[in-house]
Order: sequence, then structure tokens, then C-alpha cells
Amino acid sequence: MGKTKKSKIKTMNRKIYYSLLFTIAFFVSLNLQAQDRIIHGLVTTFDSIMINGASIKVKSTKQEVFTDSLGNFSVGVANEDVLVVSAKGFYNQRVKLDEKSKIAAINQKLKPGPKAKEYAIGYGYVNDEEKLNALSSLDRDDMDFSQYSNIFEIIRGRFTGVQVVNGEIQIRGVNSINSSTAALIVLDGVTVDSSVLNSIPTTQVKSINVIKDGSAAIYGARGANGVVIIETRRGND
Repeated sequence: MGKTKKSKIKTMNRKIYYSLLFTIAFFVSLNLQAQDRIIHGLVTTFDSIMINGASIKVKSTKQEVFTDSLGNFSVGVANEDVLVVSAKGFYNQRVKLDEKSKIAAINQKLKPGPKAKEYAIGYGYVNDEEKLNALSSLDRDDMDFSQYSNIFEIIRGRFTGVQVVNGEIQIRGVNSINSSTAALIVLDGVTVDSSVLNSIPTTQVKSINVIKDGSAAIYGARGANGVVIIETRRGND
């Protein structure tokens, strides 16, 4: 093979190499641009049972992550992105995010019938079989909070070990490193002051979840006193 031909082959290989590098860099750049921020989330069922290994897919990037044993996950998202949450035995759920969303509290609904419970337990999504069996007879869509005059009454009436003192929600059994003993309140994915709850009609409340210990770790030091997660029907619109 002549020197001229070898030189042409080297030049061609070099062009292919740089072309591949450019293509890879281009797609990496697109992916980084799509991920505007990291969002942290918690996936539960019946507002109290953590789901392990649930799939979280980001619509904008097609990235997929899975929840850990405490139901926690973290993933990069774009503004106004959508998370698709799925686990065998549960209904798939699409969660719309807005620019303010930093934390996603997601409650998965168990499908009806014994087969769904078999999948949930058999595939390892749920470890607390006894609690799942006890709660699966309830239908979240049928829960009516209108009998209560405000959200604080709902919390006092439905959660043992939780009390309301001077307008603050306190969870017994939580050892805090802070001087305050008030639980963190997350309303439709946004941290709010407890006074905000007075303005929300109980008919608009879809679910309330109280978490503590390791499950509250995604909220950092702010969740040291436990976390009260409230989802409204307006927040789901």
C-alpha cells in the first residue's frame, strides 16, 4: 500500500473519530440542558407504606431511576417536566412538576383484587404485608374529610401519636436536633407554614401522610421533627 493511500486512510479515520466525539458531546450537552435541577421524592401507598423499587421515568430525558427501601429517589428534571411512576400491582401515575417543585410526594394506588397484593408483596415493592392487608380494604377515592372543620382536626382524629399545639403539628417519638418541635409541612410538593392550612377547605383534601425517622431523610435537617405531606385536589388539577 502506497504512502498516499495510507495517509488518506489515516485522515478518514481521524475525521470519523472527531465526528463521533462531536456527536457524543452534542447529545451529552442536550441531556445536561434538559436537566435543570435535581428533584427528590418519596413513593408510598395508602399514604404510609413505602414502596421499594418503584420505577420513576423522566419524560424529557427518558431517564429511569428506582426508589430505595424507604421509598426515596432523586433524579434530574426539567422545568414543567413529567414523572411516570410505575410498580407491578399498582396503577401507573403521571406526576406533573412545576418550576417550584423541589420535592415530590407520590402516593401510588393499589389495583383491586388479591392478585395486585400478590404482585406488590411478591416482587418486593412492599415489605409490610400485614399493614398492606389491613389498609387495602380502604379506597382513597371514597375517603370523605368534609366531616372535619379544618385540617388540624383531620390530623388529630386520624393519626395516633400526632398532636397540634399552638397551631403547630408535633409528632411524638421524634428526637429533634432543632430547638423547634414542629413538623415540616409539605403542601402539594411545596413547603409551607402551618398557618396556611387554615385557608384550605377540608373538602379539597385528597390525602395526608405523616412520616418520620429514615423516611424523612430526603427533607434533610428540616425534616428532623417529622414531615406532614398534604395533597389537595386543586394541587392535582
